Amino acid sequence: MQELPVIAAEPATTRVKKPDWLRVKLPIGENYKQVRSLVDTHKLHTICESGNCPNMGECWGAGTATFMILGNICTRSCGFCAVATGRPEAVDFDEPQRVAEAIYLMKVKHAVITSVDRDELKDGGSIIWANTINAVRALNPETTMETLIPDFRGQWENLQRIIDVAPEIVSHNLETVERLTKQVRIQAKYHRSLEVIRRLKEGGMRTKSGIMLGLGETKEEVVQAMQDLYDNGCDVVTLGQYLQPTPKHLPVARFVHPDEFAELREIGYNMGLDYVESGPLVRSSYHAEKHIVSGRNKG
Repeated sequence: MQELPVIAAEPATTRVKKPDWLRVKLPIGENYKQVRSLVDTHKLHTICESGNCPNMGECWGAGTATFMILGNICTRSCGFCAVATGRPEAVDFDEPQRVAEAIYLMKVKHAVITSVDRDELKDGGSIIWANTINAVRALNPETTMETLIPDFRGQWENLQRIIDVAPEIVSHNLETVERLTKQVRIQAKYHRSLEVIRRLKEGGMRTKSGIMLGLGETKEEVVQAMQDLYDNGCDVVTLGQYLQPTPKHLPVARFVHPDEFAELREIGYNMGLDYVESGPLVRSSYHAEKHIVSGRNKG
């Protein structure tokens, strides 16, 4: 009797198949090439690249980018984030001017600026933050700004530096629900992030935060997180699908259907939030230029 060949079984996997509604545009076109050239020429970092953002093709193709200051190595090791973790290089005090010049050359009307966490610095990087905002404003007086900031480890004098230079929107992401915070944001604290939002609002800022879905949270927990943000003075909330950047990062527990994102948007408006950006491909800076004004009447 002829011996049958042995066929090795495929290893079991728990990865969830990506649905059709998560298709993204490839980065192409002249505008994309121009942004690519400016970023390289000015030796700038963008969260678009470092964070593997799915909207990079769309945003760069439209001539916009989210600049990441204070280097591209973070002192924290969040389970969802593709930015490298390690020992950062020395602070570059020329960086604020380079960012301002790139924004000028790109003719950006609304600039989004974020940063890595620099927990090893006494000021948490807040001096470079303030210098960057001032440099952008000096060279681009008509450009509005959103700053997506860290929690500065609860060192509130560092947060005050951001409030003192008063960008049009100040954002700090909650990222996930309270139950999952320790797993998703290892060195962060849920209620400290809420306090960041509260202190920003008390300082007169328009405030914003973001939550990722698909990490194992329940709908009720998401609604509670939105309520917590609202109760602490948050004006704008973004809700988007978590996508696993590498096999070393937290897996996707489920892909949330666009209808559920639409439902959560309506829940957010009903509880009183001023603008809710909600959809599978939404990220913190997605359509950020729209978040300066109220979105209560937007679909």
